[in-house]
Amino acid sequence: MTGTHATSSGTAKSPERGHGSGIALLVIASCQLMVVLDITIVNIALPHIQSSLGFSTENLSWVINAYTLTFGGLLLLGGRLGDVLGRRRVFIFGVLLFVLASLLGGLSQESWQLLAARSLQGVGGAIASPTALSLITTTFREGPERNRAFGVFAAVSAGGSAIGLLAGGLLVEWLDWRWVLYVNVPIGLLIALATPRYIRESERMPGHFDILGALTSTAGMVLLVYGFIRASEEGWSDGLTIAAFLAAVVFLAAFIVVERRSKQPITPLWMFRDRNRSGVYAIMLSLAAAMFGMFFFLTLFVQNILGFSPLRAGLAFLPVSAIIALGAGVASQLLPRWGPKPFMTVGAVLSAIGLGWLTLTEVDSTYAGSILGPMLVFGFGMGLNFVSLTLMAVSGVAPQETGAASGILNATQQVGGSLGLSVLVTVFGTASRNEATDQVRQFMAEATPAQRLEFRRTGALPAPWSDQVLTSGISSSFVVAAVFAVAAALIALLVIQVRPDDLERLQGNGALSAVPAPDGPQATPAGRGETAADPSEPREGPGPPPAHG
Repeated sequence: MTGTHATSSGTAKSPERGHGSGIALLVIASCQLMVVLDITIVNIALPHIQSSLGFSTENLSWVINAYTLTFGGLLLLGGRLGDVLGRRRVFIFGVLLFVLASLLGGLSQESWQLLAARSLQGVGGAIASPTALSLITTTFREGPERNRAFGVFAAVSAGGSAIGLLAGGLLVEWLDWRWVLYVNVPIGLLIALATPRYIRESERMPGHFDILGALTSTAGMVLLVYGFIRASEEGWSDGLTIAAFLAAVVFLAAFIVVERRSKQPITPLWMFRDRNRSGVYAIMLSLAAAMFGMFFFLTLFVQNILGFSPLRAGLAFLPVSAIIALGAGVASQLLPRWGPKPFMTVGAVLSAIGLGWLTLTEVDSTYAGSILGPMLVFGFGMGLNFVSLTLMAVSGVAPQETGAASGILNATQQVGGSLGLSVLVTVFGTASRNEATDQVRQFMAEATPAQRLEFRRTGALPAPWSDQVLTSGISSSFVVAAVFAVAAALIALLVIQVRPDDLERLQGNGALSAVPAPDGPQATPAGRGETAADPSEPREGPGPPPAHG
């Protein structure tokens, strides 16, 4: 898919209703916050969702993957819908779809119902999020006004995960896990009602939708993830496991063929010809895989093994968000002097060290002694990477191509996280099964007659034997997560090349001033069946670094 640039005719003046521009920004930022925090707000509720709807630990990862796969897979198409059909109406549609999906998810009585609702949430988020960013360019005048709006948008994107952790803990602790979904309903309805009053419609732009590209890529990734998760439960020789992998290969191959032939591809393959940009996408893929896995498994560990309440678990993860922000601030200040490569390399190494430290986690580990330190090291490394990866993704890119470059980076983060989590879940399943075999033998030798009778009835090991099984699987998954981070460090060291003009650009414009939004509307590439942006037209302003979920 290709997106478009904001034209002078399509750039609306600031709303004229008194403080309307402030309310318009509140509406747009609220939508982005709702979409971003919906990953972490659900993370805290995972143990309660598992016990309520009967998920296995492996299948529980679908609660996250169902959202991120559809969100990441359709993100670029969502931006295109707003460009062609009108951003305000598409924004409202995406928000209302997100509200409907949230309501259905909260009402779910079966696991498949929740997964279907989460997938629909991802579709709504993929439509609303990039359109929300586009509306900033058509609602606020270019200059200080628009820059302030982008600053608020960036802060919301960066802080969404922290707010989600805390809000999820509060809702699960005081109400019920279903409220992590219900809470979107009143917020989304208020956004949808306020939008027509305070946000103007943008001018429609000609073009078509790469529906086939979006469907083949999303279907291929879903099948690939399903194959890994199926393998974790049924083994690699299982017929459905093999069929899922074969079907994934077919769909992904079809996706490449579609994109090569499309005049307006959802993912312009020519964007990968640049060595640095391809390296950046590979680094983000690897780091997102490690990050999603870390949050998923540590959420289970602190609640199921350490016995943290949902609220305490949410508070336990807040230092990670703070240290990520600190790392991003350090990188943004020093990038003009040193360039992005050192921060990518050091950041990935620190992330690998943090994950390697987490492999030492045991049943008797404590939060302060075994969890907090590794999380802080990992988080600081990720903070260094978020800014440097975004800058390098758009370095040397023509103005009309920055949306495509940064949009693919954000989609890579979501899809890489889902794919990586599925791989780590497969490792978890294999390791926990092997550990369960040993623990069953110890249980039968040490358990009381009543415990043995209960085990024969349910087939479930009681604590502390079950805790050992869970911890062993989690520890093994962190080994592979650390490998992902090491791979990212090697790519940064061996592939990325910072050119003199990259440093000049950073030193001339400041570390963050030229960074476009990673999930914004994708710009139309010249020479691909479209007309390039006119230099006299206003360019989209800077946006946030990728949301770190």
